[in-house]
Amino acid sequence: MTHQADSIIMLLAALLLTGVLSTKFSSRFGMPSLVLFIAAGMIVSRFVYYNNVPLTQFAGIFALVVILFEGGMQTRFKDIRPIIAPSLALSTVGVLATTGVVGLFATWVLDVSWTEGLLFGAIVGSTDAAAVFSVLGGKNIDKRLTSTLEAESGSNDPMAVFLTVSLIEWIQHPDTSVWGLLLSFIWEMGTGLLVGLLVGTIAVQVINRINLDSTGLYPVMAVAFAVLTYGSAALLHSSGLLAVYVMGLVLGNSELIYHRTILNFNHGFAWMMQIFMFMLLGLLVFPQELANIAWEGLLLSFILMLAARPIGVFLSLAFFKYSISEKVLISWAGLRGAVPIVLAMYPLLAGLEHGRLFFNVVFFVVLTSAVIQGTTISPLAARLRLAKAQGDTPSLMELVALGKTNTEFNHIRIGERMPIAGMKISEISMPDETLFTAIVRGSKVVTPHGDTVIEPGDMLYVLSPKAKREEMRGLFHSGNGRTEEQGEASAE
Repeated sequence: MTHQADSIIMLLAALLLTGVLSTKFSSRFGMPSLVLFIAAGMIVSRFVYYNNVPLTQFAGIFALVVILFEGGMQTRFKDIRPIIAPSLALSTVGVLATTGVVGLFATWVLDVSWTEGLLFGAIVGSTDAAAVFSVLGGKNIDKRLTSTLEAESGSNDPMAVFLTVSLIEWIQHPDTSVWGLLLSFIWEMGTGLLVGLLVGTIAVQVINRINLDSTGLYPVMAVAFAVLTYGSAALLHSSGLLAVYVMGLVLGNSELIYHRTILNFNHGFAWMMQIFMFMLLGLLVFPQELANIAWEGLLLSFILMLAARPIGVFLSLAFFKYSISEKVLISWAGLRGAVPIVLAMYPLLAGLEHGRLFFNVVFFVVLTSAVIQGTTISPLAARLRLAKAQGDTPSLMELVALGKTNTEFNHIRIGERMPIAGMKISEISMPDETLFTAIVRGSKVVTPHGDTVIEPGDMLYVLSPKAKREEMRGLFHSGNGRTEEQGEASAE
């Protein structure tokens, strides 16, 4: 038993490291990282048999909770306020139109009943928050468009979940009332929104007022509130995913203690959950089965990208002030990702006749969407003249915290035996481009000057190039002096 546990731990470590390293290649080739995560899982599936659908679905839903919470926290009300109406239109009318068009063609391509065709359309009807946030984060596309896409991707999942669950129920129980489903939809959306607002408001008050022993516990508490939000909404038979996104919006736009610490933790945690989720999804797929449905998958993927999504976008935005070029870009940037694959497990778990077929075809559609659309968004935006030459300049702390510079912040506790203890800053031979930015001495913050003396017990904040990390550390080496370093920006 111990040997088996050790093997599982080693496998998880290998998957996590592979996922982290693969992000370098995805950013270099302009490809969404989910493609490489899934590919890594598919490769591992050749050596490890894995077919646990319930566990994968649970992991996928938990990952979506973390991802939507992080996406909500990073979204600013001032950015989405002007585009709330069009985003909601895309999340409702857009998903319905996409479901209908894809469902019509799926009935013919997959040779299934019209209700099963609509079920397939509902599964692939929503864009994916993880994919959209990941791809658009590094693009210099007009802020109004990126905000529209991010708000849509964060709010259209509940619609897709509702349609998927309702259509499965309709297939299994053809006498289900349409009016009952409509009332159920209103309840799910309305209650999910209220739960998100309520728990988000409570979370802000608790986090700001409670005095925890460690600052590292505040991000854990925030994630716990996100999971509580989903669970509370689910118990009330409402949309947990919508509730989590709204709760994240409330936290992200409130005056919150340790806001940057919570945000940085969520950013890393969301990445880790993306890696595990997509790799587990990759493990669940058998490549030989994908080959058997290649032409159906390609055909439906092109129908989705070139017909269904554009129809949904143009219908949804017909009464809003978006140009033809902007609508074209929004149509093309409707990436599919984890949500359709997770939803594709519902027919499998429900025991539907074509459950496995749907899962494989959806998987194929997601891969082609990520590869084709994800790698061409930037060139298309440039061709449509919707990419800005120079975006808004983020703060130094944001750049360093997100790892988008070649510099890093370190904080060092000065020990008595460190070489620089007792020296003036002007007397210290520092590596090029290294800057002492602040000194915390007891309860005071000292601004460093040339004649400032570095004293034992000081907490010294240093901005230095990553390439000169070892040279910078050499300033502080001593017999038993201890160096505490943190290679990230701390705004607390």
